[in-house]
Amino acid sequence: MINRYLGFVACSLTLLNSYCFAQDLQPGLPGMGPSKWITIEHTQAPGARYRSANSETQRYTQEDIYVRAWVPVLHKPKYAVILGPHYRTEQLEINSSGENPMHQMSNWKLRSMGVDMKSFFTLNPSSFLILASRLNKSGSLANIPLRDVPLNYSFTAVYLKKKSIDKEIGFGLMASKNQNFNVLPVFVFNYNFSPKAGIEISLPRRISYRYNLSSKDILSFRSEAVSRSYYIAENNNETGQFRKIDMDTGVMYNRQINKLIGVELFAGYRTNISNTLPAGVVPIKTSGFTASVELYIRPPFGLSKKSK
Repeated sequence: MINRYLGFVACSLTLLNSYCFAQDLQPGLPGMGPSKWITIEHTQAPGARYRSANSETQRYTQEDIYVRAWVPVLHKPKYAVILGPHYRTEQLEINSSGENPMHQMSNWKLRSMGVDMKSFFTLNPSSFLILASRLNKSGSLANIPLRDVPLNYSFTAVYLKKKSIDKEIGFGLMASKNQNFNVLPVFVFNYNFSPKAGIEISLPRRISYRYNLSSKDILSFRSEAVSRSYYIAENNNETGQFRKIDMDTGVMYNRQINKLIGVELFAGYRTNISNTLPAGVVPIKTSGFTASVELYIRPPFGLSKKSK
């Protein structure tokens, strides 16, 4: 009984974008990426260029480290709830020696921390309701105490219909409050063309074509929205925002090293969609190469069941 419960929770860890090792007519398709219990990710995007009235064009590398862990909270026969505390540290590292001449973007201590919550409800043997929410605070803690950073939140609800072992479709809504309040439609479509290949769509966030090289190796071409937003202190001591919305497109390789540990590598092109910058800062080049390395630990339960 306990193994069935833990396996069900493992199935909920990434909900829409991982293969559950539970059996027929559960969310997720055979061949999808493994569930991730603890994640540590390091990302770099070099080559960004900005200038201001009091400085020449400066080149920066955007770098961040992200950590998240999922904690099972509640399980009933037809629903489960998990929490995922997360923490991100980010910096814009100037690529020249000496002090940063662009004072609007110097002495930042960009941090983001919060918690995700995901809930999984079985409506009938082939229909599911998936709820996800996020609360977080993000800002330059060198200038603004954490207690003064506004709280951001988002909420997503998706109705998912399992058409077959190799096909599922879902619809829903996402509401978020960051710089502004937004409501967007959500569309999910996962389909396996063959035992080794499939497409995974979760709009407005991600679209991916996946090819399984082996039971432990996955190669995929994906495009994914990436959003970063931090509250900062402007020169007039008023609160401003540093915000970037990008689209990362490239190749991802996922390797399961053993039953517990895996690694995911990504390399591609980051296309900047929009910026909110400190007053007086002008973007010169905001798109370019990006790469990430992610080390993850799989849930240490339910792994004795062989993936299809």
